[in-house]
Amino acid sequence: MATEPLLRVEHLCQYFGPLHAVDDVSFSIAPGEVFGLVGESGCGKTTTGRSIIRLYDITDGSIWFKGQRIAAGTLGYRRRIAEARRRMRGASAEERAALSAQIAEERRQLRAAVHDHRSVRKDVITRIQMIYQDPIASLDPRMTVYDIIAEGLRIRGQHDKQAIDSRVYGILDRVGLTREHAHRYPHEFSGGQRQRIGVARAVVMDPEMIIADEPVSALDVSIQAQVINLLSDLRREMGLTVLFIAHDLSVVKYFSDRIGVMYFGRLVELAPADELFLHPLHPYTRALLSAIPLPDPLYERDRRRIVYEPRPEAEDAALREITGGHFVRCGAAEVPGYLREAEA
Repeated sequence: MATEPLLRVEHLCQYFGPLHAVDDVSFSIAPGEVFGLVGESGCGKTTTGRSIIRLYDITDGSIWFKGQRIAAGTLGYRRRIAEARRRMRGASAEERAALSAQIAEERRQLRAAVHDHRSVRKDVITRIQMIYQDPIASLDPRMTVYDIIAEGLRIRGQHDKQAIDSRVYGILDRVGLTREHAHRYPHEFSGGQRQRIGVARAVVMDPEMIIADEPVSALDVSIQAQVINLLSDLRREMGLTVLFIAHDLSVVKYFSDRIGVMYFGRLVELAPADELFLHPLHPYTRALLSAIPLPDPLYERDRRRIVYEPRPEAEDAALREITGGHFVRCGAAEVPGYLREAEA
């Protein structure tokens, strides 16, 4: 029997006025899995992560965590109700009856979505924590490291100073900092140390899932490896599930079990990490992989970049399974072509 996903994202849409930052994105993450989300800057990766943790109210779609809907958008329901009302004008009596039943069902689902979105308990949301991209902008410069890490515990209702002390100092040790660091301010630390503080702030809440939003992009290469190894150790020790957002494909391959590729707010390919690197199918994924430099002067001398040229999507474009676990966004008529490429 298949394991129930810890997180399930269904047709997520996040619009900011006319800007469709995330448009019809669906994926699931199993317990203990590291799911990598990659793509160029501005493709919607960070917006997807922030929508999952409910920093934004989503426009449409649903987000499920441990079988409970923790976020729901209403645009789709409202559009279908408006469309059904429009079709009722001039419809026959039989058609009007069917449309009335459809409207009633859409209204029922709309009420359920609004109820689920509003009634989620805070303790459920805190089971998901986020590590932010900028390790200095995400830390309050007026708070000590102790207060930054302890803040979540206090908000959750923990007021026993001895228990908070034990928890904060224990987490500092776990992320490679010391007790003496607790009473300093963020500006007194290096970039790598600040990111360790961000990691400590997230894991002190004993989350089941971490959303790591480009946690190493602002760090030197040697420090990147330290932070990635720290996250890997914490994942094993705490049994964490991780949504790892990044644009560095080399890092993502090393750390992720499966990878989703985003382009202009949409998920265009999803596959196990090794499969994606060995047999990329979508033209955009191939273009991304061709841009990865290697420390080999002979290879670099002959490396040819692939330039991705966007083409109009088929009207029925959707994420379709080409081979086992390997999905590509395409129309039904394009599937045979991708199958031939996968088998070549």
